[in-house]
Amino acid sequence: MAAVELGALAGFVFDLDGCVWNGNVLNPGAGETLAALDRAGRRLAFVSNNSRATGADLRERLHALGVTVAQHALSPLEIIGEVITERWSRSRVLVMGAREMEDAIAGAGHAIVDFKDWRAATVVAVGNDFDLTFERLTMAARAAAATGRLVTPNVDPRLPVEGGEFLPGCGAIVNAVAVAAGGVEPVVVGKPEPPLFRMALERLGLPPSRVAMVGDSLGADILGARGVGMPTVLYAPQGSTAAEPDVVVRSFAELARLAGVGPAENSR
Repeated sequence: MAAVELGALAGFVFDLDGCVWNGNVLNPGAGETLAALDRAGRRLAFVSNNSRATGADLRERLHALGVTVAQHALSPLEIIGEVITERWSRSRVLVMGAREMEDAIAGAGHAIVDFKDWRAATVVAVGNDFDLTFERLTMAARAAAATGRLVTPNVDPRLPVEGGEFLPGCGAIVNAVAVAAGGVEPVVVGKPEPPLFRMALERLGLPPSRVAMVGDSLGADILGARGVGMPTVLYAPQGSTAAEPDVVVRSFAELARLAGVGPAENSR
C-alpha cells in the first residue's frame, strides 16, 4: 500500500526528461494520464533541469507532443540571472552553454563576456554545451580558477534520449570545468536545490504537503522535493527498491490508478 494517498492530493509536479518524455517521444501513457489528472481537477506543473530551454520553450514542446495541459513549466533559466545577482551582484559572465542561457543571463542585466576576453569575466556559467571544444573548456576553467565563481543550471550527469540512450549531461561538463579549475564548487540553480520546487508550488497556489513530485531521478527529483516537504513519486519502469520515495510506480497507468483517475489507455 502506498505510503502517501495520491488520490487525496490536489496537485502534481512532473519532471520532464526521463519521466514525461525521452528525447522527442512521450513515455507510454504519459499524455493520457496528464489529461485525466487535468480533467479530475488536479493542478499540474512541469519542472525541468534543462539548461537549453526556457519555461516557454518547454510548454511549446509539450504542446507539440499533444500535452495541452502544460500551463506551468519551469527551467533553471527562469532564475539563473537572479541567482547570479543575489550572489555576486551585476557581473561580467562567461557563458559556456546554449544561446538561451546566455540570453537569460543577459536579460537579468549581466554583461556577457566573449571567450577571447575570458580574463574580463567575474563569473562563469556552464550549461550543456553542444559546441564544446577543448579551447572553450580551457578558457572556462581558467576563468573559474581566477574568479572562484562558477554557476550551473544542474549537475545531472546524463540527458536521457530516445531508445534508452543518453547524451552527456550538464553535470559532466561543469564537473570538468570545476576539476580543471582546482576544485571550484559550482552554485547549482536547478534541482535538487529548493528554488524551482518552490516556484512550482507558488504557481499552483498549493502547500507542499498537497502536491506530489513525480520524477525518475532520486538525486534531483526525489531528494530535492523531500527537502521542501513534498510527497514523492519515483517513476521507475524497471522497478526500484529505493527507500527515499514515498511511492514507486512502474508506469503512468499505475500512477493514474493510484491517483484515482483510472488507468491510462495504451500505456503498456
